[in-house]
Amino acid sequence: MVDPASTPLGKMLLDEITPVVMVLCTPNVEETCQKNGLTFVQMLSPFCDFNNIDVPVRTASDQPYRLHKFRIRLFNASDIRQPNLEVAKERLKQVITQVGEKDFNELCLDQPPVDNSRARSESENLPSWFQFFNKELIQISSFSDHEAFDHPVACLLVVSSKDEQPINHFVDLFNTNKLPLLLNDGAMDPKILKHYLLVHDNQDGTSEKATKILTEMRITFGSDCQLLCINSSQDGMVERQDNPWPFYKSDASLKQKLGCFLNVDDINEMKDLMQDLSSKHIIPYMELKIRVLNQQVSATRKGFRNQIKNLWWRKGKDDIVDSPNGPTYTFSSIESQIRVLGDYAFMLRDYELALSNYRLISTDYKLDKAWKRYAGVQEMMGLAYFMLDQSRKEAEYCMENAFNTYWKMGPSGQNNATRCGLWWVEMLKTRDQYKEAATVYFRICDEEPLHSAVMLEQASYCYLLSKPPMLHKYGFHLVLSGDRYKKCDQVKHAIRTYRNAVSVYRGTTWSHIKDHVHFHIGQWYASLERYDLAITYMLEVLACSHQSKTTQDIFLRDFLQIVEKTGKNFEVLKLQLPEINISSLKIIFEDHRTYASPTAASVRESTWRSLEEDMIPSLSSGRTNWLELQSKLISKKYKESNICVAGEAVKVDIEFKNPLQISISLSGVSLICELSESSESDGTKSDANSSATELQNDDESTKLTSRDMSSRNFFSLSEVDFSLGAGETVAAQLTVTPRVEGVLQIVGIRWKLSGSVVGFYNFEPNSTKKKSAKGRRANCSPSDNLKFIVIKSLPRLEGYIHPLPKSAYAGDVQHLVLELRNQSECAVKNLKMKISHPRFLNIGKRENLNMDFPSCLEKKTDSEWSCLQANPSNMSESIFMFPEDTIIQGETSFLWPLWFRAAETGNISLYITIYYEMDDVSSTMRYRTLRMHHNLQVLPSLDVSFQVSPCPSKLQEFLVRMDVVNKTSTESFQFHQLSSVGDQWEISLLQPVDTIFPSRSLLAGQALSCFFMLKSYRKSATSEEKTPPFALLGSSVRLGPQGSTELLFDISSSPLADFHHCERLHQENVHQEDPTTVDFILIYRPVKSDVNPGISDPARLFSHHACYCSIASRSPISWLVDGPRTLYHNFSASFCEIKLSMTLYNSSESVASVRINTSDSNSSRNLSDLMEAHATSSGNQVGWHDVALVTDIKVTSDVVEAKFGKSSSLESVPPFIWSGSSSTRAQVEPLSSTKIPLQICVFSPGTYDLSNYVLHWNLLLSNGEGNSDEETRRSSGTCQGYPYHLTVLQSV
Repeated sequence: MVDPASTPLGKMLLDEITPVVMVLCTPNVEETCQKNGLTFVQMLSPFCDFNNIDVPVRTASDQPYRLHKFRIRLFNASDIRQPNLEVAKERLKQVITQVGEKDFNELCLDQPPVDNSRARSESENLPSWFQFFNKELIQISSFSDHEAFDHPVACLLVVSSKDEQPINHFVDLFNTNKLPLLLNDGAMDPKILKHYLLVHDNQDGTSEKATKILTEMRITFGSDCQLLCINSSQDGMVERQDNPWPFYKSDASLKQKLGCFLNVDDINEMKDLMQDLSSKHIIPYMELKIRVLNQQVSATRKGFRNQIKNLWWRKGKDDIVDSPNGPTYTFSSIESQIRVLGDYAFMLRDYELALSNYRLISTDYKLDKAWKRYAGVQEMMGLAYFMLDQSRKEAEYCMENAFNTYWKMGPSGQNNATRCGLWWVEMLKTRDQYKEAATVYFRICDEEPLHSAVMLEQASYCYLLSKPPMLHKYGFHLVLSGDRYKKCDQVKHAIRTYRNAVSVYRGTTWSHIKDHVHFHIGQWYASLERYDLAITYMLEVLACSHQSKTTQDIFLRDFLQIVEKTGKNFEVLKLQLPEINISSLKIIFEDHRTYASPTAASVRESTWRSLEEDMIPSLSSGRTNWLELQSKLISKKYKESNICVAGEAVKVDIEFKNPLQISISLSGVSLICELSESSESDGTKSDANSSATELQNDDESTKLTSRDMSSRNFFSLSEVDFSLGAGETVAAQLTVTPRVEGVLQIVGIRWKLSGSVVGFYNFEPNSTKKKSAKGRRANCSPSDNLKFIVIKSLPRLEGYIHPLPKSAYAGDVQHLVLELRNQSECAVKNLKMKISHPRFLNIGKRENLNMDFPSCLEKKTDSEWSCLQANPSNMSESIFMFPEDTIIQGETSFLWPLWFRAAETGNISLYITIYYEMDDVSSTMRYRTLRMHHNLQVLPSLDVSFQVSPCPSKLQEFLVRMDVVNKTSTESFQFHQLSSVGDQWEISLLQPVDTIFPSRSLLAGQALSCFFMLKSYRKSATSEEKTPPFALLGSSVRLGPQGSTELLFDISSSPLADFHHCERLHQENVHQEDPTTVDFILIYRPVKSDVNPGISDPARLFSHHACYCSIASRSPISWLVDGPRTLYHNFSASFCEIKLSMTLYNSSESVASVRINTSDSNSSRNLSDLMEAHATSSGNQVGWHDVALVTDIKVTSDVVEAKFGKSSSLESVPPFIWSGSSSTRAQVEPLSSTKIPLQICVFSPGTYDLSNYVLHWNLLLSNGEGNSDEETRRSSGTCQGYPYHLTVLQSV
């Protein structure tokens, strides 16, 4: 267990609650001591602490104990009084100011963040002046009349040997006019121990005279007389390494030599004097006083009888007025004597005796409502409990009771409450109750700001020392303390506490208090004209996005004002305003890959590679070829670096974000680069030609200096200026263009904020997204990510397509021009081009360049082929080869025609790659590619659908239904023509155009349905008729206004034929080889205006391509029965024989075998065949058949029920029979027809349905055909005959 006397509180009590000796001395004594720069009290004070004495003490008990440590306090009689509060506060302020100056000069940079593991070590750095400040606060409440431990125990009367009549001086010194008020107003007993001291100055001569005076003194005053000889050094040159006096003389200067005339003998004599005074006079006197008082108290107050008597006597005091000081007690009252007994016992460390007397008097004071005396006794009881190390709970109760009682007294008890609180805090600290101690510190705070500041700072350290450390409260109380320091103009102390708070909040999410701390430290440093440190802290609050707009404006305005006061452009590394989105950093550079636009550079590399893989001879070999050549020109160290070309910009895309709610302006935003020019001989760096922007941090790590930029002629940098609105993010593109060969390093970026603060940001390795990153560089060094090898200048193509639209309606066809330029005098050759979406872009021919569009697409005559024949190279090859003689150089532009068509709706990305080779064989690169990208928005125009059904009245004729819906919201369209593709089809109108399109145009949102006739002239593949190569033959009908003279467009010409070929490739499906499909091309134009909707825009052309439109029939066999419908016959003469014919047509590419089975009208022999035909004919029945009279144009074939119904209704008609064979077979060649004769015999007049026959067909497939289930099902079938009504009448 720790000895309480060795604790900080124990040491404090042993220093503060000790006997007081009052000193009365003559002026000559002071004069003698002043030779050493000291007063008499100051000269003796260092020798009043005794750590090695051994004095036996016996107080009230018979058991003596020994004192090994003792201390007395010396005070001049004039100082034994209650201190002046104003003077005391001013002294405290001076003390705090002085230590503030000292601590401020010793301040270092901010400490690292405080955590639980560092809390204890941080507490070791507590300001040392706290103890001195607390001691001064305690002394403010000294020499109170209700406490005896500050009352003088003895009086030391000092006379100089130079004084005349020294005996009379001794008598005169103890005159009541010179004594303190405590002795004159009756608060203490004036009969105290007197000790007489004669001081002799050895510089005045020998001590014989002094010895005689001492003898006379002893005769007069007794044995309590002593002689002290000082100033034994004659030259005053005594110097000491450990001078004991500066601590007791606060106003001592460093140059002043204290105790310069006091030699070792003088010091030893003073030590002996004070020890003899303590051990032989003061301690025995106090022992005797304790025993006497104890006997008196025992006789009057102790025991049951005395206690009852005391209570009875005090019963009449219930009507005492409750006042802060209570009744007045003289030194002779029993209450005062008990308090003196307790205090004397406490000073002699008989804590049991002291505690018993404090308990005894505590009740009396409480009953007397003497609250200040009651609080003082409670305070001493708590201290006695502590020194006895007994009952911690009782000790804390007494301290809290005393504190509360003092505090309730108001201003008269405030100083005592502060002293009680400080002792209470130390008591709690000793027991590691730091959290509770911090609470007491907080309670000690009063309205005086300086006092509160120190208490709050001490409370913060208590939170730091708690287990576990309470870091948030530690930092918060430091901030409270700093705020009060600032109110007292203690700016340096405020900075110190706030800087300590920074270590708490660094790295935390407590943003508002962090901003408060940094901002005020910056302001306070600026008030002290320490602008460099002020800016360091103000920088931390610039990016305060969580603050209000007003606060952000204040932060930024004050920061800029401080910078302005420096009188220079301040340069800051990693300036927080604006925020740099490093994840958005992209490096765009061109090696053998060049880009026509920024959008092309943003496309993924894999997209370009897939487009170029068939264009470049060999990606791997191509890379190796020019890199192998490159490796001969540069050092091996940079083989894996990026490559750029001199004279071509390296672009850096990066985002700047304004986190504030106020706008900020940035100027001079540019890259920081280094370029080392390569030596032509060995490819190494030339230090003499180094061009760089170096970054050098100053001592505060906030300033950067730049090298002289006169060497920038090796490269050029772009600079941009822009403003960032509230919360705005701006993506800026910065460029550096190297002008010479060498090694280029991109270091970072720089900018100027509000025209005064220069910010720098250094790129970390591997922080970039290189648009031109290659797979072969996957293992490159991180330090080379932003490093480029600059090779000599090369030709570079620039490409433009105009006027390529950004948005278009679906089907829009336009004539475009590709323009290529080469600014270099070195030519390029062997050009190739590939387009990602040939449905949208089609490459024309050179002769198409200056043609008038769209009149160049018009068909001159029906027999004349258009000059714009379909481009066979576009249909068969995906790579377009420019003519071999194509060479581009100088300022001459190279033009080539392109055709554009908006093929489908949506957002479309078009990618175009142009490959070209260098004409200069000495070039580092053999070839380069130009990458072009265009985003296109295609809006809906017309939604067109076709439905084709066989015609019920004619063989190989079909009914076409076209449904059109205008999907636009504003555009109106006028139809120009509808074409069927292929020479086997011929399309024609069913109605006049004015009947189909009465309003001449289709308005926005309108829908239309119309019908056309389609005839099939499909011929065998062995036909000898020839068509022009790659011609897209077909027939067209004009849909324009009646009487229009506009020519039709030639669908067999380019680009319509080319675009149709692409559409067929895009729309191909399982029916692409089905001969029963047909393609349509609808050409239309937008109307010029809504005022005259009949006039279309001749400069614009739209086309819709519908491919693989299937006819309704699923059977390749169709037939037509031909014969009379009505005839007359004389049945009275004979039956009627009627001859018919059936024409069979085979639309397939295979030979068809057809069998016709007939059945008589009154026979059920072939009923099963009829039912079988019904079961299988729903999908295969063609030719004429019954149809319902509905508006739908679709022809249905399921008419068996109607047919049988009609047959049953004709039972009364005389029967007829099929004459000849009941089964007829025939073979029909592919795409051919044949006729089969039929005959019936009619026996009576009537109307007959000649549908009682069945066709069985079978395709004779060659080997390898018909392997799939679908083909097997379509290779054979059965068809029921369709109704053919014949009327035979009786002739007259």
